[in-house]
Amino acid sequence: MSAAKRTPRDERRRRLGQNFLRPDVAERLVAEASVQPDDLIVEIGAGLGSMTFPLARQARHVLALEVDAELAERLRLEVRRRRLPNVSVVHCDARRYRFPDRSFRVVGSLPFGATTGLMRHLFDDPGRGLVRADLVVQWEVARKRAALPPTTLLSATWSPWWAFELGGRIPARAFRPAPAVDAAVLRVTRREPPVLSVDLARVFGEFLRESWGSSR
Repeated sequence: MSAAKRTPRDERRRRLGQNFLRPDVAERLVAEASVQPDDLIVEIGAGLGSMTFPLARQARHVLALEVDAELAERLRLEVRRRRLPNVSVVHCDARRYRFPDRSFRVVGSLPFGATTGLMRHLFDDPGRGLVRADLVVQWEVARKRAALPPTTLLSATWSPWWAFELGGRIPARAFRPAPAVDAAVLRVTRREPPVLSVDLARVFGEFLRESWGSSR
């Protein structure tokens, strides 16, 4: 599509990296996430609600985060229309969102261009209440993060507190519009007990950054 023919919606989609899961695929992924009735779910990239509504049927409360103001308002109106008191739509950049103080889970289809920033916000501080994350990310990203032993500095930095598991591959055709690459589910669970105390996260990260190149 030429620049002259792009609508404001097209421009936002390109700028924000929006590729929406088909509702049937989203339903399946939510079913596979084993959401429990008492779970507090933070959904990253709520978009048009393809995951939001299946999550709402299973979880106690869903905090649906959406960076696109127009989509957030559309989703908010649809939540009201469906009378879902357990869903709160939050217009924000999830990379700067303050996560709940109590135990929570994260489910979401991450914008491919913001994946690293979002994962750092989720996993850099293991002292928060995150217990599990089910994330749709690029296939290569999921494969790299789930590698054992860790093959990247970030993965090694997170490994004392988080276990990464490669889930099923998701073909590009499962998205609208279709991205250029396939995706996958990356499941991340808190290690219990952790390998190191959460108080050592900053020191451990500094140690790895200083020694990674020479000690691998």
